[in-house]
Amino acid sequence: MQPSLFSETLTVSQLTYRIRKRLEETPELQDVWVTGEISNLSRPASGHIYFTLKDKKASLRCVMWKTDAQRTRPDLQEGAAVEAHGKIVVYEPQGQYQLIAHLIQAKGEGALFQEFLRLKSMLEAEGLFRSERKREIPAFPRAIGIVTSATGAALRDMLNTIRRRQPLTRVILAPSPVQGIEAPPALVNAIQALNLQSPGVILIARGGGSIEDLWAFNDERVVRAVAVSQAPVISGVGHETDFTLCDFAADLRAPTPTAAAELATQITLDDLRLQITHSQARLTDSISGLLADHQASISALASRLKHVSPARRIQSEYQRIDELSRRAASALTHHFQLQSARVDGISKRLGALNPAGVLTRGYAIVTRNSDGSLVGKVSQAQGEMTVRVSDGVFEVNHKT
Repeated sequence: MQPSLFSETLTVSQLTYRIRKRLEETPELQDVWVTGEISNLSRPASGHIYFTLKDKKASLRCVMWKTDAQRTRPDLQEGAAVEAHGKIVVYEPQGQYQLIAHLIQAKGEGALFQEFLRLKSMLEAEGLFRSERKREIPAFPRAIGIVTSATGAALRDMLNTIRRRQPLTRVILAPSPVQGIEAPPALVNAIQALNLQSPGVILIARGGGSIEDLWAFNDERVVRAVAVSQAPVISGVGHETDFTLCDFAADLRAPTPTAAAELATQITLDDLRLQITHSQARLTDSISGLLADHQASISALASRLKHVSPARRIQSEYQRIDELSRRAASALTHHFQLQSARVDGISKRLGALNPAGVLTRGYAIVTRNSDGSLVGKVSQAQGEMTVRVSDGVFEVNHKT
């Protein structure tokens, strides 16, 4: 079919670029988790890691750049089941899509996350996370209850923050383990004990850690205790990027334990708060409008910059160099094999033409001693002659 007047004919490079651009502008493909088994694992001298993720029906080429490999140091083995996080890109020289992996972890770690999602879905369906259930945190609470480890750094940070911001506020500590099998029932008991003392707000907190370390705060018993607490609850579990189910059930979520203490100690003199509220509203409107304008401009520039970034081309060239190195090594090996086979053939042909080989089959070489010439005819046989056979020589004398 010939191109119509209204269609555009593209080169392979132009079409591949458009496909790459479309894929890389799809948000869900730029922040994706993929699970599968590792195959074709390669660790060239460049420090990059190349492998394929596969399941029963499909396979996906993957690469982890040297910087991410040095940062995360993944333990990869052929056939291992893993979960890889990264983004989908197109390797234009071959027209193939692949996953640029930033993090690789054993597949077992994803089981806890799946359980997290299951519990979240169940409790959310019950309405435990509804926004209308959230209560306002008192600006100047009579007392602040804290549920955390008595020996952890989180408690020290929260006490220092409260002392600095509202030194007259009373603090009630209900210590509890925050990790391990004994943690969930202890956390429930601590929350219930604090509610008997009617604090203005309860802080439930601990420092950061892995999903296993924070799992007590995903326990269904603890989440329900937070949801039914008589006093408002601020959850400050882990670091800013950590989320637990207690965060969703609490009346307010803080990114860290220190931030939780700050949220519980707002300065709330009526006149000052009214002034701040009006100023905040005006400032928020102004900043939101300004940020919206700048965000649109930055997004447009970032999108353009992303597609012309030297780093992208360097990464692509890194991969191309690795590929060419593999192809060169394979070609050189094949060349050596061909030359070796050729030399072996020539050697066999020379062996077949070697006069010494002929002698082993019963033939002899006769030369005249007078001039060393070969005797090939009866008429040339004169005087003393030397006869060479397979195992030596002897002399004969022919008289005319």
